[in-house]
Amino acid sequence: QVQLVESGGGSVQAGGSLRLSCAASGFYYPYNIYNWGWFRQAPGKDREGVAAIDTDGNTRYGDSVKGRFTIFKDSANSIVYLQMNSLKPEDTATYYCAADRARWFLQAKYDYWGRGTQVTVSS
Repeated sequence: QVQLVESGGGSVQAGGSLRLSCAASGFYYPYNIYNWGWFRQAPGKDREGVAAIDTDGNTRYGDSVKGRFTIFKDSANSIVYLQMNSLKPEDTATYYCAADRARWFLQAKYDYWGRGTQVTVSS
């Protein structure tokens, strides 16, 4: 059973940092052939692509987080991280991890999704 589990969310003051983790398990194929993405959704808003990394290590970032967020993988390609720095109140949202063998980058078309982790940034 494919499972993605996010962790690391919480509450932080504006200007602070958080690191989100996404642990994958149950993939039929080797972990290193999957592409990854982070998305977020705030109440009343559409789901937004935040960051993505493909099988070759190429990354993409949403305009609102460029220069502040970084996506990276562990050496075994089974854990994906989102380092969030200089957090702003508008970053408040539920953050979701996604994985797929297809290279979707910031398009919300991934086959596999985590349940999400809440990030709240106070002013």
